Amino acid sequence: MKITPTKLLATIALLAATVMATAKELDITADDSMKFNLAELHTDAGQETTIIFTNLGKLPKAAMGHNFVLLKPGTDLAAFGNAAVAAAANEYIPTQPELASQVVAHTKVLGPGEKDSIRITLAEPGSYPYICSFPGHWALMKGVLVVK
Repeated sequence: MKITPTKLLATIALLAATVMATAKELDITADDSMKFNLAELHTDAGQETTIIFTNLGKLPKAAMGHNFVLLKPGTDLAAFGNAAVAAAANEYIPTQPELASQVVAHTKVLGPGEKDSIRITLAEPGSYPYICSFPGHWALMKGVLVVK
């Protein structure tokens, strides 16, 4: 059976449309009040999801930078957040293996007006906490990604 260029292009277009239809985008922001605009996000297990994070603040990055760190269910947020203080050279992501292994994905630390995104596909349903790990922010800047 010979596949014509027209049939090949039609098949590729159909596959691309299917992927685009199943991909999901979630937008979340933070500002100088040290709060995410959403305390809860939702997606489905197995669904490719892009989380787009924007820092809407005006204060300098050195004083009020923000990141979005998605963690595994059950992560000790206090232990993670407290260890993050010493990890400035690593985007405030702790390098200790027991803590680093809890990270599902994270953005870089953003200054005012900056945007970054992460792409994930979570196979397991559950409640995945997210925080900003910039020093001292995790206690106020947190939420949960609910995967059904």
